[in-house]
Amino acid sequence: MGNNPTKTRFVIEGMDCAACAAKIDKVARNTAGVKDVSVSATAGTMLLEHDKSADLEQISTSVGKLGYRVASYGPAAKAKAVEPAEKAAAGASVHSRHDHADHAEHDDSDHDHAGHDHSGHDHSGHDHSGHDHSKHDHGGLGRAANDQHKGSDRNPAPAVAAGLHGHDHGPTSGPWWATAKARLTIACGLALGAAFLLAQLVPATEPWAFIIAMAVGLIPIARRAFAAARIGMPFTIETLMTIAAIGAVFIDASEEAAAVVFLFLVGELLEGVAASRARASIRALATLVPKTALLERNGKTSEIPAEQLEVGAIILVRPGDRIPADGTILSGTTSIDEAPVTGESVPKKKVPEDKVFAGTINQDAAIRVSVTAAAEDNTISRIIRLVEEAQESKAPTERFIDSFSKYYTPGVMIVAALIAVLPPLVVGADWGEWVYKGLAVLLIGCPCALVISTPAAIAASLSAGARRGMLMKGGAVLETLGKITKVAFDKTGTLTAGKPVVTDVVGIGKSEEETLRLAADLELGSSHPLAIAILAAAKARGIEPVAATEARAIGGEGVVGKVAGVELFLGSPQATAKRAKLPEGSDTQIAALNDQGKTVSILVVGGQVAGLIAMRDEPREDARAGIQRLTDLGISSVMLTGDNRRTAAAIAAGLGMEPRAELMPEDKQRIVGEMRSAGERVAKVGDGINDAPALAAADVGIAMGGGTDVALETADAAVLNSRVSDVAGMVMLSRATMSNIWQNITIALGLKAVFLVTTVLGITGLWPAILADTGATVLVTANAMRLLAWRPS
Repeated sequence: MGNNPTKTRFVIEGMDCAACAAKIDKVARNTAGVKDVSVSATAGTMLLEHDKSADLEQISTSVGKLGYRVASYGPAAKAKAVEPAEKAAAGASVHSRHDHADHAEHDDSDHDHAGHDHSGHDHSGHDHSGHDHSKHDHGGLGRAANDQHKGSDRNPAPAVAAGLHGHDHGPTSGPWWATAKARLTIACGLALGAAFLLAQLVPATEPWAFIIAMAVGLIPIARRAFAAARIGMPFTIETLMTIAAIGAVFIDASEEAAAVVFLFLVGELLEGVAASRARASIRALATLVPKTALLERNGKTSEIPAEQLEVGAIILVRPGDRIPADGTILSGTTSIDEAPVTGESVPKKKVPEDKVFAGTINQDAAIRVSVTAAAEDNTISRIIRLVEEAQESKAPTERFIDSFSKYYTPGVMIVAALIAVLPPLVVGADWGEWVYKGLAVLLIGCPCALVISTPAAIAASLSAGARRGMLMKGGAVLETLGKITKVAFDKTGTLTAGKPVVTDVVGIGKSEEETLRLAADLELGSSHPLAIAILAAAKARGIEPVAATEARAIGGEGVVGKVAGVELFLGSPQATAKRAKLPEGSDTQIAALNDQGKTVSILVVGGQVAGLIAMRDEPREDARAGIQRLTDLGISSVMLTGDNRRTAAAIAAGLGMEPRAELMPEDKQRIVGEMRSAGERVAKVGDGINDAPALAAADVGIAMGGGTDVALETADAAVLNSRVSDVAGMVMLSRATMSNIWQNITIALGLKAVFLVTTVLGITGLWPAILADTGATVLVTANAMRLLAWRPS
């Protein structure tokens, strides 16, 4: 590995707020060999970038001394989000000459008719040389690091990437009441109740009974405060609580001190429950993958654990079963409920060669599937890892609040000290009264609600988006999406389905049905996109094609063959003119179809024109509605495509957007840069491969894809179900999230301001002060959790 840094992910129990995360971050950064640290309280994880000299065991021990538990740690997935400069370089060097935009015009130089040589098949005379994806290594979000997992000796839990779904978090998924934090809170509550009863029965024991009850909860809090002070963090929430509780004892307010400690523990427990709920909402996806699979071997099936499935294995999936692995259908036609992965409520029809995802539900008929990804690399595992990595990436607002809180807490301590000592010293006021008020201000100043306001909302939003097939790589991406003013779309595979379909069949010398039947006979066995479109149209009309004899391709012209001894030719109008005279008026028909962005192939039978077949890569069903939703949000759209101007103009006109055509990848990158220079906030939506330079150049790059490695890795965000309308959905989710964050900040600061005034005026004391802090934390967290139920309007 040399000096290359390694990434290791820790799963940490008991870390439920930003203050917890800050202490753990400090411990890790103080360790030799650690290059960078990213801690997420909402995900319950810490990602370290370090060299070989870093002592991970020591980090685990130090985290334990702060009062938390390292459940496990192991290598993080290799494929983190690529930084824009790296994406641009990768896109320019690997994909700069490949553009998928043009299916309408191509050269079938690699057109294979399953045994016939069709190297020259050409319907339009434009180059469409084969794009070999096997030559492009896109990493793999779920690929394990080469390093072996190393579990903590002190806490020998499974490593992060272990288990069926590559996502075993061990004991962190237990019930809330079984946690150490819950046990401490319950013990403190019982001690407080016992002290209250004892004080009623034996009044003389009142102060000591409450001091003992307070100590049950305060000793662990004070220990954490001391441990934080030792690593250079003296101004923590635990420090505020310890000073306030001990100070209350010295002014004979032991009953209130015990109550304050108990309420503080309740608030921490509620934070933990809320954080666990946010984590569980996305990790619950892992439970959708069945534990067993029916493996087919030598004509027989046997049930094996799904985690043992290897790439290339063949499995049988019965109607009603969940699919145990990502794969490709070998045989069988069915409908698949893909809601767990894409959020799409309508089942999709699947036929042989179609992809299926682990965790989705087979509905209609048995299918045989070839496994394409191991358990730790399946789509659901990659989604979970990607969302948790996103939660480790802080939004600008969150970074600001974290920085603000570093000054806020010591500032509160200074204000509280001044309130406690200035009135008695300056005007001779009662010491007991003003020390009491100063202690109350300390409690009011706890920044719990403030620091949780942003990460709680972002974690809930990332989870809500992922469950609906919208992946965003971090809070910064989520926040930026709401500020987008212009969206640049690729055409092929983004606004359109990425494959041509037959739109028109015009009978001339033969009927429409006969024209289509003979064309299908000629194309039977071909894997070329135009051939597939013709065969699909024939199948839709109930036509059963019969393979033509002597089928072969003529370079740069088209396909020839014989059916019932009669010679057929299917090719472009230019090539047809060499073989048959076009009937009068055909030129006008062809021109009209071309003006609509359609490719026209002409069928010649026995030297006579039989008919025309027009094809086009049609817009997705929701494309127009998706563009309109963006317009309604005040966002303009533009099409950037490598296709010809006529086709681009025809598609764009139907969608109500501006076209920019005949562009190379570097042209798209340049145009995106020009838009940004003009003051636009730009999102670029593409297939994540040939659009890599433009995706990197945009404020936000969004990959449109069905869960492929490239779609998940290349861009800043990904739309898994390929719905154009989900781009607007991401913008709406971003805006809803930022609105929620500002509501949370208002609640947190507003309540503190009110109780600060009432405390100084002597209206409220210690109990209301801690209730104000705990109440604000609960309200903020509950408000953020509302985003888990978010749905696009």
